[in-house]
Amino acid sequence: MMGGIASGLGGIIHSLLSIYIWVVIIGALLSWVRPDPYNPIVQIIYRLTEPAYAFIRRMFPTVFNGLDLAPLILIILLQVADVILVNIINAMVMS
Repeated sequence: MMGGIASGLGGIIHSLLSIYIWVVIIGALLSWVRPDPYNPIVQIIYRLTEPAYAFIRRMFPTVFNGLDLAPLILIILLQVADVILVNIINAMVMS
């Protein structure tokens, strides 16, 4: 019973992290084309990604040769967190 709940929770966490990774990718692509900042979709994407970018920018220097690497660093950190959480949840299910 608990294994099924943990497995389901792990699936939900994995899905949420995957969706957020795609939001970060879309936000990074939008930064290249300079869309209308008053577009509601663009505002939502910026509101979802800018707090994480600001946190990463405080921790690491992210601009190299005019290129901001905060989205790349965030994606890598999210992938690492996803793998760690999935492994922890799988270990809980197996025991």
